[in-house]
Amino acid sequence: MRIIALLLFFLITTPTWASYILIPMDSESQTEHLKAYGITYWTLERQAKVKWLLNYRGGSFLLPDSEEIRRECQIRGVQFEVLSDAKTEQILTEISSPSQNMEAVVLEKAPRIAVYSPKGSQPWDDAVTMVLTYAEIPYTVIYDEEVLSDQLILYDWLHLHHEDFTGQYGKFYRSFRSAPWYIADKKRAEDLATSLGYDKVSEAKRDVALKIRDYVVGGGFMFAMCSATDSFDIALSAAGVDICEPMFDGDPSEGGYQSKLDYSKTFAFKDYILERSPNVYEFSSIDMTRKRAIPKETDYFSLMDYSAKWDPIPTMLVQNHTSLVKAFMGQTTSYDRRNIKSTVLVMGENKTNGEARYIHGIKGKGFFTFYGGHDPEDYTHRVGDAKTELALHPTSPGYRLILNNVLFPAAKKKKQKT
Repeated sequence: MRIIALLLFFLITTPTWASYILIPMDSESQTEHLKAYGITYWTLERQAKVKWLLNYRGGSFLLPDSEEIRRECQIRGVQFEVLSDAKTEQILTEISSPSQNMEAVVLEKAPRIAVYSPKGSQPWDDAVTMVLTYAEIPYTVIYDEEVLSDQLILYDWLHLHHEDFTGQYGKFYRSFRSAPWYIADKKRAEDLATSLGYDKVSEAKRDVALKIRDYVVGGGFMFAMCSATDSFDIALSAAGVDICEPMFDGDPSEGGYQSKLDYSKTFAFKDYILERSPNVYEFSSIDMTRKRAIPKETDYFSLMDYSAKWDPIPTMLVQNHTSLVKAFMGQTTSYDRRNIKSTVLVMGENKTNGEARYIHGIKGKGFFTFYGGHDPEDYTHRVGDAKTELALHPTSPGYRLILNNVLFPAAKKKKQKT
């Protein structure tokens, strides 16, 4: 009897060993939302699976418990909770209930990440490279040489830096044509195009855009921000048509080029009118920058709500601790809904202004996401402005949208329903 009593006492008083770590992503519990994505990526790199708990406490992450993961969370300042098997099962049961708009999506593998960017660009020139660096998620910088030599196949996820795929050098001509940096960048682009066998930068960028299109059609994941979004589609629609004025490529544009655009070739946009003047800092009617009149204090956009069980893809991409995100400007700030194809999903919008901010679509076997604006924590970022210090914005909802896309390719494919 004494032995039985001792055994019962041991069973009752011995603590239950934890089996899982929960990284909460709600506004109350997490103080380092951005680095939490880095912890999740770091865990996937070590061949451990993670569950992304969609719509549960802001899109929390469920990781296997280990001293190594706990220590890494502590080093990076990421808040976490240690769960018993019983508590984990309780949470997963709640999530699986048909009455709950939640889902547990398995993340299986750390995606290989490429950033399409000029080699001379600093990491703080681009919001994606800034947040990847801050979250400690590794990436490889590639550019025209790698794309044209078919190296995109090495990567699962591709980000397009704030590039101008039309060959008009960002349409900075009016304000910066005499600036040393503009002159140097133009010469570098011309020298690179020549080394690759092209007579014009616009022709090189056209073929780069076509290679990226093929990457997505073949099953790749592409993410782009600011001018890389609309200039990419414009380049596709104008393939084989000269839309550049002499100061950009040395000869006049093609007569009637507007009527020669082929919108069937684009990913997201249709029926847009190109901006002909080289002195106007704008590519086309797609962008809403000059059409919007919203005070900074009230400039926000709202995220859509989706069924986690039936539409896990858009649900993953809008995970956040708030549904209202402060807006930010860019060369391409947002998109005129009249120029968006009906097959494209608008995931973030300002309804009062009729603009879309955050959109997603399918192309062939792959996916693309376009996000308007330059820097989610710098409202009017301008050439020469100081870089954003993300340590001052560790819970940024705008930056979380970028990182949702980074983890998206890691999701178990059979979970993706559209």
